[in-house]
Amino acid sequence: MQSGSVRITKDTESGQVLTIRIAGPNAFIGETSVFCEVIYHSVSAHTNEPTHLLVIPRDQLEKLLSSSSLLIIEWMKVIQTHNLKNETRFRDLLLHGKKGALYSTLIRITNTYGVEQMDGSVIIDYALTNQELANFCATSREVVNRMLNDLKKLGIITFVKGIITIHDLHFLRTEVECDNCPLHICRID
Repeated sequence: MQSGSVRITKDTESGQVLTIRIAGPNAFIGETSVFCEVIYHSVSAHTNEPTHLLVIPRDQLEKLLSSSSLLIIEWMKVIQTHNLKNETRFRDLLLHGKKGALYSTLIRITNTYGVEQMDGSVIIDYALTNQELANFCATSREVVNRMLNDLKKLGIITFVKGIITIHDLHFLRTEVECDNCPLHICRID
């Protein structure tokens, strides 16, 4: 991607949406199975704003990767990073349920878009609706509303017009038994 923002989702036939990540400038999206007979696209991409993409056809990508061992190593690093990010997201969802999915999503969004304040709180400089947060957690908007209100009552977060401020990131990390992943893994992009 050269510019813009894209939401990568897994959509089911019944209409459920699981947002996997939000990609921005300099991100790779649409990574396909290279050197593989079976081509299966398991996710969708939705632009959040005007976006400019560069496209490399699969056959050309395979030729480029075949011709350069350095390039294939870099490609493998990108794919492995995406796999590690997905693995940690799914771990949180499976081991800690909907609450763990929301808490870890808030942690990841904080690591990606957070702006630390003088008082130690962190403003997430990326407006998200409760439905968008629910899509990251594979749950309903109503469940996310309830969990966010519980966090607000505890003084862990505040939110105004889609902008969330995290007041106690340590609480969220403790609740999901945070592994203290490197920041380049514990992100939403």
